[in-house]
This record gives sequence, structure tokens and C-alpha cells, in this order.
Amino acid sequence: MAEHVRLLIIGSGPAGYTAAIYGARANLSPVLYAGLTRGGQLTQTTEIENFPGYPQGTTGTALMEDLRAQAERLGADLREGIVVKADLTDTRRVVTLDDGKEIEADAVIIATGAEAKYLGLPSEQKFRQIGGVSACATCDGFFYRNKVVAVVGGGDTAGEEATYLASICEKVYLIVRKPAMRASKAMLDRVNNTPNLEVLYNTVTDEVLGDDTGVTGVRVLNTETNEKREIAIHGFFLAIGHKPNSDVFKDQIKVDEQGYIVTEPGTPKTNVAGVFAAGDVQDPHYRQAITAAASGCKAALDAERFLGTRKF
Repeated sequence: MAEHVRLLIIGSGPAGYTAAIYGARANLSPVLYAGLTRGGQLTQTTEIENFPGYPQGTTGTALMEDLRAQAERLGADLREGIVVKADLTDTRRVVTLDDGKEIEADAVIIATGAEAKYLGLPSEQKFRQIGGVSACATCDGFFYRNKVVAVVGGGDTAGEEATYLASICEKVYLIVRKPAMRASKAMLDRVNNTPNLEVLYNTVTDEVLGDDTGVTGVRVLNTETNEKREIAIHGFFLAIGHKPNSDVFKDQIKVDEQGYIVTEPGTPKTNVAGVFAAGDVQDPHYRQAITAAASGCKAALDAERFLGTRKF
């Protein structure tokens, strides 16, 4: 028999924990399942300097543990577990966990996040931990001010990241594997008119180079000439897209072509009554800890209103 809860929160990043904080304060007895990575993507980053309330900066893990402790102190029931199946309708909201347990909820907040796509190089993964590899220029670009960096990607996002970094860095290399970018004309104009941005077409990353202090360079391969070269850089940024963690729900909830959960404009409401989405799983644009936290707040407030108008 399924366990019944009032408010179920799926995911433990800034959106999930903030939803739990607000849900607990509203006496909704929220139950949160952490998912595959407790604390979400931020636990895989190092320094964070743009989250309000931390004048000296903090780390991703420390920030998530602070949010978790706050939610727990207010009475949220925080559990380990992964949702592997969902049955979500206007009248029934049941999920199944990886241990086979079923949870039936009066309201559900999906805050499962999105994962940045990486190239899959062992060196890339190594320097994600040590430092120097990032998938978010607006999050980490500050640390490379007046330094040399590289960006991988060929679309509008890559152009946006590269031109942003060019505004604060000494030089930016944009590594594009095809003979042309697939970005809009406006973005191409921005890229081409940025003097300290060099585009390397027909080029792929062979290896990220570095030492115990972090990234020191990148070895690239020109696919036309088959020539390899090493470029001295301090930071290596990925801009090849994100994958929202919505696979479990996409047959139940409306998603867009990329898999992001579609919500009513300006709200966290999905197409299923009583089911809300918060954080990066529904946000293909901003993907910031603070915007995720804000959407978690909105999801909890709307869940409170929904529960107050229904009899269960």
C-alpha cells in the first residue's frame, strides 16, 4: 500500500530545498526525495560568489548543506531515494522509488534539475573536480577575469558564453567542430565583431591539459588538416547543451522538444493539476542557483494554494 503525503518534492537542488523550506513553514509536512545526486549540480562545483547572503563566497556543497539544514530544522522530511516511475493525473499522483516503495501525494513538485552535456574526456572529468572546467560562464567566468579561456560549442549558447567571457577575459578561443556555427546571424555578428575572440572551425578537443592546480591548456585537433596543437588556457567551458532530468515524467507531463517541463507562463504549474515544476528541469534559459531557488519558492506557494482549495 502506498504511503500518503500531502506535499512530495522530487529533487534536492536549490529549487527542491527551497520548496521544502516554504512547504514546511506552511505546515504542508513536505517529504523530499534527494534523487541521484544529493544537493544537485551545485555539489559538483567549487567556489560560488554570486549567491546572495555569502559576502565571502562559499562552495556548492556548503551552500546545499546550508539549505538542507534549514529545511530540516523547519520540519521537512528529507529522504534518500530516486523516483523511477510516475503516475500523474489530475486525480492521482503516485510515484515509485528505486526500492519499490510507492508514495501517493496530494501535490507534487518536480525539481529534478538538468545536467550539462560534457564531451566525455577523462581529463575533462578530472578537472571538473580539481578546477578549470565549467559548463556555466555566468557562474564561473569571474574566476578567469583577465585570463585566457576556451569555449566548446557552435550554437547561440556557445556564442553567448564566448562573448560574455570575452568581456572579462584577456582572450577567448571558441572551438567549433563544424565549418560554420549554427547560431543566429545576430549572434554570428557579435562573435565576429569581438576582437579578443578567436573562432577555431573544424576543430575538436583532443585533451584538456593541466596539473594539480587546475587547467593549463587544451590540445585540439583540426579535422581538415589532421593537425594537433596545444593552446595555453586557464579555463575550459562547455556550451554544448543541457539535458533536463525529466525522462521519468515526460509521458505524464507536457515537455518541450528538448525535454524541459512546460509550465504556464509566469507560474510553476504544469498541465496536470497539483503537479508543479521548479528549477532547471523547467528552465532552459537562466539555470542559476538563485533563479532555481526562487522557482522553488513559487512552486511551494502555488502548491499551498492548490491544497487549500481541494478536499482530499
